[in-house]
Amino acid sequence: MSSMLRFQSPYYFLFLILLAVAVIVLEFRRSPASVVFSDVSLLRLVPRTFVQQCRVFVSWLFYLGMVLWIVALARPQSGKEEYRIRAEGIAMVLCVDRSGSMAAIDFTLNGKPVNRLEAVKKTFHDFVAGNSSLSGRKDDMIGLLAFGGYVDAFCPLTLDHSTLLEMLTQIRLPEPIVDAHGNLLNQRLYEEENMTAIGDALAQAVDRIKNAQAKSKVIILLSDGEQTFGTLTPLEGAEIAKTFGIKIYTIGIGTTGEAPYQVIDPFGQQRITVQPVSIDEETLKKVAVMTGGQYFNAQSTLALERVYGEIDQLEKTIHEGRTYTQYTELFRYPLITGTVLILLHLFLICTRFRRLP
Repeated sequence: MSSMLRFQSPYYFLFLILLAVAVIVLEFRRSPASVVFSDVSLLRLVPRTFVQQCRVFVSWLFYLGMVLWIVALARPQSGKEEYRIRAEGIAMVLCVDRSGSMAAIDFTLNGKPVNRLEAVKKTFHDFVAGNSSLSGRKDDMIGLLAFGGYVDAFCPLTLDHSTLLEMLTQIRLPEPIVDAHGNLLNQRLYEEENMTAIGDALAQAVDRIKNAQAKSKVIILLSDGEQTFGTLTPLEGAEIAKTFGIKIYTIGIGTTGEAPYQVIDPFGQQRITVQPVSIDEETLKKVAVMTGGQYFNAQSTLALERVYGEIDQLEKTIHEGRTYTQYTELFRYPLITGTVLILLHLFLICTRFRRLP
């Protein structure tokens, strides 16, 4: 959006030529009224008063007022010009793995170590809202799912991205519930939430996006593990997406091997321990290829940002280039100012600066 100034009737500026001719005739070519004296040499010795010095500017108040009247006749207008309008956007669902393996602390944000889930949330925020390297997805309808052993729908498809990003902050890793003696109260649920149901997550994402009115439908799946729970396999979920023409971009988070985790020992103290981790990259690649998408591996926050940058380039929204401008009339300002100057001129020449013929 940009601001602009224009004159609706600029041909009125031609009156400035007539005004200039009038100024030349009245101020520079007319002979001032005079009285004949035998000798005026003594008058040259009389100092000029402040009023006499200001007299020359009084007539110019009238001319300046006339100039402002002409500007008012030309109808100055200010307007705000809006170029970008929303065209056909993309419907997109983000599926975030929040199983126990996402607690691995092998990513960094602003130089500080963080777990994988926090890195995923931060980079997805930038992907939606935009930053110095990402343009943002202002025109896209975006939904949000999170999954461990079960799938939770955090946000339906929406253009209200502020609400979407607020819901993103609510995604948490599975948390144990213990009593006063340290006994785990939600053991079965906790164990299941630490598992990974990729196929079920894909099926629910398809169900939320299949009827969207969009030129392109995309699922972004972020996972750092293997299918360990759920009714459908990842390939079965991908087959459903393919049926509805939905592309899936899969992102493998982290590496296969070992990663540090923060755990609480039997004495209630937090400590770091190394645990094995693995990614079923082969399955994630098949899911992407089957639906016309791509597979990416992100082993750091910077790599994850680059992945989003590539997806941003692959899935562009087309904009229509129409311009809408709403103007506000400004003629009253030069009109009022010019009238004040002319009235002031008339007042002065009829009082303190009055001339004798």
